[in-house]
Amino acid sequence: MADTIIHAEPPVAAGEPKQPEREFTVEARSQWRMVTRRFLRHRLAMVSLAVLIFVILLSLVGGHLWKWGYQELDPAVQGCSDCQSPSLDHPFGTDAIGHDLFAQVLRGAQKSVQIMLLVAFFSTALGVLFGAIAGFYRGRVDTVISRFIDLLLTIPLFAILIVLSKKATDSGNWFFLALVIGLLVWTSLARVVRAEILSIREKEFVEAARAMGASDRRIIFKHILPNVTGSIIVSATLTMATAILLETALSYLGLGIKTPDTSLGLLVSAGQTASQTRPWLFYFPGLFIVVIALSINFVGDGLRDAFDPKQTRVRA
Repeated sequence: MADTIIHAEPPVAAGEPKQPEREFTVEARSQWRMVTRRFLRHRLAMVSLAVLIFVILLSLVGGHLWKWGYQELDPAVQGCSDCQSPSLDHPFGTDAIGHDLFAQVLRGAQKSVQIMLLVAFFSTALGVLFGAIAGFYRGRVDTVISRFIDLLLTIPLFAILIVLSKKATDSGNWFFLALVIGLLVWTSLARVVRAEILSIREKEFVEAARAMGASDRRIIFKHILPNVTGSIIVSATLTMATAILLETALSYLGLGIKTPDTSLGLLVSAGQTASQTRPWLFYFPGLFIVVIALSINFVGDGLRDAFDPKQTRVRA
C-alpha cells in the first residue's frame, strides 16, 4: 500500500513555445510511514501517549529520586492529624502513621505498570501463537483451539482470577500474579489473529512462498504475521488497560499485591475508609489509575485509526 504524489506540468497556452518535457516526480510512501503519519496527526492519541510515557517513567524512576521512601515514616506527622494534608514537603499528604503518600503512589504505580507490561507480553505471545496456528492449519487443529477458547470465554474470568491469584499472592510473588492474568486474557487476541490469518493464508504471496519450499513456520512468522501486525498492536494495547484494571480490582479485594509492598488498588482500598476525612488517601491513587487506563485506551484508539486504511477522520 503506498501513496503516490505526482507533479504534472502546467498547461501551455496557444502560441507559446513548448517547454522541454520534464520527467514526473513520484514519491512512494510505505505502509508504516502512512500509519506513522496518521498516528502523529491524531492529537488525542499523541497527548495520551505523552501522558502515559510520563506516568510510566515517573513510576519506574521517580521512587528512586524522591526524598521519601514508600516505607519511610515522617516522625513530624505521626499522630498529628493537622499535618497529614498535602503540603510542600508531602505533595500528596501522608497517611495516619506518617507514610508519604506520593512515595507510596509511585511505588504502587511501579508495581501496577510492571504487572501491566508482563500481562501484555504473556497474553500477546499466547494469543499470536494459538491464533496463528488455528488460522493457518484450520481443520482439526482449528477446531480444538477454537473450542478451547470458547470454553475459556464461558467461564467467568474474574472468578478464576480470584481463585488463582489467592495462591499467587499467598507466596508474595507478584510475577506469578502477572502470569496468571496473562494466561487468562489472551483469548480475544487469539480470535483476532485467527480471523486475520484466515483471510491472508490464501493470498498469492503465501502460495508463492509455499511453492518455493518455505516451511510452515517461515510462512507464518515471515510472510503472514507481519501483515497482521496492526491488529496485534492495537489488541495488545487494549489488553494493557484491561490488565491494570484487573490488577487494581484484585488488589482492592485483598487478592493482589499485599503489604508491606503496595499497588494502586491496595492504596485505593486502604484509603476508602478515610475518603470523607482524608480524601487525598483515596483520590490520588484513584487518579493515577484513571489516567493510566484512559491514556492507554486513547492510544489504542489512535493506533486503530492509523492502521485502518478506510479511516478518513485523520488523513495522512
